[in-house]
Amino acid sequence: MDAEFVHRFQFAFTVVYHYLFPQLTMGLALIIVALKAIAIRRDNQLAADAVRFLAKILAVAFAFGVVTGIPLEFQFGTNWARFSELTGSVVGETLAMEGMFAFFLESAFLYFVIAGEKRLGPRGHLIACALLFAGTWLSGFFIVATNAWMQHPVAYSMQNGRYVLTSLGGMLTNPWLVWQYLHTMTGAVVTGAFVVAGLGAYYLLRGHHEAHAKLMVKTGVLFGLAASLAMAFPTGDMHSKMVARYQPVTFAAMEGHFHTERGVAMTLIGQPNMKKLTLDNPIKLPHVLSVLTHARWNSEIKGLVEFKRDRWPDNIPLLYYAYHLMVGLGTIFIGLMALCAWSLRKGKLFARRWLLWPLMLAMPFPFMANTFGWMTAELGRQPWLVYGLLRTADGTSANVSAGNALFTLLGFMGLYALLSLLCFFIMLRIIGRGPTVAAAAAHDAPAPGASHQEAR
Repeated sequence: MDAEFVHRFQFAFTVVYHYLFPQLTMGLALIIVALKAIAIRRDNQLAADAVRFLAKILAVAFAFGVVTGIPLEFQFGTNWARFSELTGSVVGETLAMEGMFAFFLESAFLYFVIAGEKRLGPRGHLIACALLFAGTWLSGFFIVATNAWMQHPVAYSMQNGRYVLTSLGGMLTNPWLVWQYLHTMTGAVVTGAFVVAGLGAYYLLRGHHEAHAKLMVKTGVLFGLAASLAMAFPTGDMHSKMVARYQPVTFAAMEGHFHTERGVAMTLIGQPNMKKLTLDNPIKLPHVLSVLTHARWNSEIKGLVEFKRDRWPDNIPLLYYAYHLMVGLGTIFIGLMALCAWSLRKGKLFARRWLLWPLMLAMPFPFMANTFGWMTAELGRQPWLVYGLLRTADGTSANVSAGNALFTLLGFMGLYALLSLLCFFIMLRIIGRGPTVAAAAAHDAPAPGASHQEAR
């Protein structure tokens, strides 16, 4: 086991675990704003109660996201020192802006969303919710901007052997960034929507908090259907076209496309055979990949064999399966949410337990789909840290051995196992109490500044 592999695996483990939390906060933040607006415009107390309940879940996810995000920053120095030295003047810009602007914006207004409702009043509280939403999505923008530069480097020059940013505006308008950011944020909304709808389905199945549960199911289904459709078209479609244009070898590996052809079929199911450079047992849709990629029935798509082996992604089977699992889950999301929306329109969803069960049980799957999506992006970029410029093997910390990295990896695994238990316990308590208890606590709480006697 060499040091590079351990460095890569450690970062992969910590970033995958960390991203379980930001995707939930970014998704819930948008839904909270929508529910708060409904609460004010329609004087809807159920929506106001749902805001308080979901804000607690968001706060827990935010706290654990902060705790698990800090080690990632340190790993740029401990595990990827040469990468940081060579590209720090570029990626450091957006990472610093994420910390200085977005993080402080979301952390400050999270307090007002949780504890400042009475002091701010309804409209002030709505503004706080909107600013919290802006902070979470701005944070996502700067992080994705960093990754987009690594996928498609722009606005840089070489000075004294290092990469230097020549235009911040050029980096923030990177053509890769637009669709990657929209696709990432849409994925976060899918996660938030499925969690909201799934919790509502859980309460309906148990017969608890039914009025609140119906609102949560309705809201989650509507957001979930819109976001799931947007994940496929236009964001997923356009992002795939960006990969085909700027990383054709990655695109071929994702699709399991080994040999150059015209009128290329889209493979639904198949197993990459790296010895024979074929797909075993494929199920294909004729010409579909050519049409989706180039909008032409018989357009040509280059296969992997057209590219030098040293430019192939390191693990093509894992990349292929991650991509197809992401697409497969996204298709299931569209089907489930469309069926739920149709039942909702007919006024039958809340009584159909056979549909509420899959809605509840589907809650973990958007987390998995988003993970597979990021695996596709990062596995596809290999063997490069910065695509076409800096290889992964040249970006590690040369003085950190495999043993040292493995020791800290085991430490992270143990610590994150404990964090998982703690997060699970806290979330169970919040969910067990439900939106009704959250509402009662908000109504009974004294206004800020009230004396102890007034509180009594």
